Amino acid sequence: MIEDITDLQNKGYSYDFNLTPDCLECASLNLQLHPEDFHVDETYRFEGMSNPDDNSILFAISSKGRIRGILVDA
Repeated sequence: MIEDITDLQNKGYSYDFNLTPDCLECASLNLQLHPEDFHVDETYRFEGMSNPDDNSILFAISSKGRIRGILVDA
């Protein structure tokens, strides 16, 4: 996953998003994005070696305001 995060950062996905019940938040920009304000450009799924239920998803997100970042959902 680290390699994919680094690759996305090199492509300009430089902000970190966090998932809240109503929106995505970017703490460093004090920004909230609601579903109509962003697009998922790419997804990467990672499964645990010992347990397939142990997985994470990496999302490459871009907003209408051209803010690009990543969201990791474990």
